[in-house]
Amino acid sequence: MANGVDDMMNANGIECERYARTTIEIYLPDGTVLSGPRNSPVGKFLQAIQKPDQPLIVGAVVNGELRELTYPLEMDAQVRPVTMADSDGARIYRRSITFLLEVAFEELFPDGKLTIDHSVASGGYYCQVVGIPGGLKATGIHRLEAKMRDLVVQDLPFERQNVPLDEAIAYFQSRGHEDKVRLLHYRQKDHLVLYRLGEHRDYHHGYMVPSTGYLTVFALRKMGEGFVLRYPRRQSPNQLLRMPAYPKLLSTFRQYGNWLGKLGIESVGALNDAIQDGRTREIILVAEALHELRIAEIAGQIAQRRQNIRVVLIAGPSSSGKTTFSKRLSVQLLAQGISPYPLEMDNYFVDRELTPKDENGAYDYEALDTLNRPLMNDHLKRLIAGEAVQIPHYNFKSGKSEPGDIVQLDAGQLIILEGIHGLNPNLLPQIPPEQTFRIYVSCLTQLNLDRHNRISTTDTRLLRRIVRDARERGYTAQQTIHGWESVRRGEKRNIFPYQENADLMFNSALVYELSGLKPLVEPLLRQVPYGTPEHIEAKRLLAFLEWFLPVDLELVPDNSIFREFVGGSILRDFKLWNHGS
Repeated sequence: MANGVDDMMNANGIECERYARTTIEIYLPDGTVLSGPRNSPVGKFLQAIQKPDQPLIVGAVVNGELRELTYPLEMDAQVRPVTMADSDGARIYRRSITFLLEVAFEELFPDGKLTIDHSVASGGYYCQVVGIPGGLKATGIHRLEAKMRDLVVQDLPFERQNVPLDEAIAYFQSRGHEDKVRLLHYRQKDHLVLYRLGEHRDYHHGYMVPSTGYLTVFALRKMGEGFVLRYPRRQSPNQLLRMPAYPKLLSTFRQYGNWLGKLGIESVGALNDAIQDGRTREIILVAEALHELRIAEIAGQIAQRRQNIRVVLIAGPSSSGKTTFSKRLSVQLLAQGISPYPLEMDNYFVDRELTPKDENGAYDYEALDTLNRPLMNDHLKRLIAGEAVQIPHYNFKSGKSEPGDIVQLDAGQLIILEGIHGLNPNLLPQIPPEQTFRIYVSCLTQLNLDRHNRISTTDTRLLRRIVRDARERGYTAQQTIHGWESVRRGEKRNIFPYQENADLMFNSALVYELSGLKPLVEPLLRQVPYGTPEHIEAKRLLAFLEWFLPVDLELVPDNSIFREFVGGSILRDFKLWNHGS
């Protein structure tokens, strides 16, 4: 007993000694130990390991929680630096550079309105401007970039403020930011974190860098009627990548944005207003009608070229709704008198031991050479010629290609081929281009929190996948989040570089879907264990979903693309009848 008391006193003594020390220590993942004054910002400690040729440190994970570099350390801690090469670090930098743009714009063009619209694949946000007579010309964009660089040279602090919600609403009302006022009307908490730069304040969904001096890598570039705020990508954090033109992607975004404008739902605050006013059924019906109209238009374009087109290729990133889109397109083609035959690209996988490996020595199942392309090209040519072909069947358990069904198409039958490589010009080199029709399907979210806080299309797809993985595969949210980084790497290599090769694009986003996902995905995200890397991502997504009012999923039609993720799709077991033998 005495020993137990002595041990307790000793332990308490050690704790007292820790708090009595004027310095503390932080422990980095590589075993490095750094010491410094108690209550110093974590960024001060990490300055000792920042090297000029290494990605910039823009945040830190302190004892399992993501923190800003201004976060004060009161005691010894486990710390992992967060750089611009990390997903959280990239978001911190992009968020900060957006606020810098916003401040510079307001100072130069106080009567104008700036909207951060959507991302472009090479690293940037497409921005639109209204309220400036004649629009923002090239000279105005040069002035804007120069103003931003001047603020960077001054190295001004981003001041974090926790203010009462009423004060924040009054501030935004005084600035004419009605979209922010509408959104904050539905906030459940009585306070809001604002960031301040000079006389300008705004809230941002997540953390920021400490000061403008961190934001040295950016550029503005004129594009269409607006411009692009360019920022570095994670794989190249110290420089800007070459920016090719994206006319088809830009047009698809604008088409959907114009539709949202006509519906009067251009921000989450407006969406919440509509839900609160009992317009949920109307929103869902109109959103689904827009999808049906677009799919019918695509089927019509294919029908106009039916004498030449023999293969329809459908590609897009994960959780874009490609499967349901393919089935709904097939229905529309049947209505046009065209009989489609679905051919699964997965059945042309090479045997597992022949699968290429990535830089880490693991099988790269998303590489183009996972497919037996010579065999696929030969089979397609023969099917188009009306010959009988024995299609392979890939056994995922054994990792072997086995003999499958014998197929012979009727004259004029179309082949629908869905897979991630559908837009890659090296997929079907033996098929004449005029015999193919390529469709890019993606969830190109256009709805934003407000004019300055955009919603990532990647986040929408991740939330879709978490719900579907839990329902169909029994995966936890932690498992899905853990594998998402690998999925994203494959998309950047195999899908996004080829998206402009599409003959047309289909936007599978639905204006109501985040409100529909909210009640399903929140319980899954709350189960992610504390202290894990995935918990940081789950916490971020939960905070994001707080902005949305939920909708009743019973109102969603049973043929909706949304049903592919939340369940109840009438198309799940839909099988095309065809005349092929």
